[in-house]
Amino acid sequence: MRLYNTLTRRKEEFRPIRAGRVGLYTCGPTVYSAAHIGNLRTYIFEDVLERTLAFEGYRVTRAMNITDVGHLTSDADAGEDKLEKGARNEGRSVWDIAAFYTKTFFEDCAALNIRKPRLVKPATDCIPEQIAIITRLFKNGYAYETPTAVYFDVSKSKNYTVLSREKLEGKETAVRTEVIEDRSKRTPRDFVLWFKLVGHFKNHVMRWPSPWGEGFPGWHIECSAISSSLLGQPFDIHTGGIDLISVHHTNEIAQSEGAFGKPLAHYWMHGEFLIIDRARMGKSQGNFITLQTLREKGVDPLAYRYLTLTAHYRSPLKFTWESLAAAEIAYRKLLGKIQFVATGFHGGQPKTRSASGARALIVKFEEGFKAALANDLNAPRALASLHTLVNGLLALQTRGMYTSSDARLFLTAIKKADSVLGLNLTAAAKIPAAVVKRVEKRELSRARKQFTHADALRQEIRALGYEVDDTPLGSFIRKS
Repeated sequence: MRLYNTLTRRKEEFRPIRAGRVGLYTCGPTVYSAAHIGNLRTYIFEDVLERTLAFEGYRVTRAMNITDVGHLTSDADAGEDKLEKGARNEGRSVWDIAAFYTKTFFEDCAALNIRKPRLVKPATDCIPEQIAIITRLFKNGYAYETPTAVYFDVSKSKNYTVLSREKLEGKETAVRTEVIEDRSKRTPRDFVLWFKLVGHFKNHVMRWPSPWGEGFPGWHIECSAISSSLLGQPFDIHTGGIDLISVHHTNEIAQSEGAFGKPLAHYWMHGEFLIIDRARMGKSQGNFITLQTLREKGVDPLAYRYLTLTAHYRSPLKFTWESLAAAEIAYRKLLGKIQFVATGFHGGQPKTRSASGARALIVKFEEGFKAALANDLNAPRALASLHTLVNGLLALQTRGMYTSSDARLFLTAIKKADSVLGLNLTAAAKIPAAVVKRVEKRELSRARKQFTHADALRQEIRALGYEVDDTPLGSFIRKS
């Protein structure tokens, strides 16, 4: 299995630290408002990564943070805490805002078949761990204190830009009007580890005691504390959106390696932006769409998941309502074809021996599907191979070269594929054995012109909650 590593800027053979096991960390949401579908594209990519690793036989331990304190409106060290701003805008407490939007986030994930990570931890639940890492940074000479905050000294980090590959002199701070510059900072690029309750933040609601006075943690330190406490350091794979590379993930690496003297993660993977109106979708741009908006327009959330799978996770994906509508049509057609291939029976007595043509198509699909995913999660190619399989089996069906035995093999292959794609492909095609048995008997009765018996079997099928439609291709089973 080969994965693109942002750290080295190339595809690499994936080799886990421990054989057969993978430690995976995915940066979680800042829960001051609902996630938009651009955010959710990243979580779909990470879900496909976790599912693919499991598909490859690895035992995956996935951890994720919930940012419920310390993330400022500038995404750096300037502005207001996003949780406090969100709470003020909605007239609720920061704790209520965090709880509400954490719940909303996981509801959106469930609607998109994004599996909840095994380990989830809010930043506010690991304050002692964050303080412990800052204490280690002081001991190792990477941290210093001013009257307003505790900072990480970037000049002490020899490989500070190893991930972003930016030039330090190109990084600027205090360029936004809301920035209150700390004149005691050694260099402008040093970043906050702990905010004190002074000046701009003297009335900050979320506060904890620390060796440096009451205050709250900076945004970046939470991920270092949560990942190391839940997965150890180093762990295998760290993921997120590409917007996190130059600031958040760069600072994570610096503080984690400064504290523990070893790499944070061996592989770094990043998902590209969702593009709308020629710009990336984002809350700061004011051009975002939530999953609830899609629901209100009658769009199946899994149609959006299907749309994201049509583009590689490292490629920008342009969003339009027209592209979403086209994706939903394609998705529904695929479901219909899968149901037909899985439950359609050619007229006449069912054959007892599977047609070799169907078996060959299924084997070829399984090989191509696995190869696509093993090549840096090439979901578009994997999806294309699925369409090829379904269309090929439909063609065999029209020629009477497809049996119930082939249908069972097909369903097994689809179930494996859907364990990665997460599109509920087998939901419509999963017909109870009692129904399938009666359909097969009915086909035999019709072939023998025993139409009274065939009608009686149709009624039995209907009583079980299914209908049989007779088509030129054979009998098609569907829920009543």
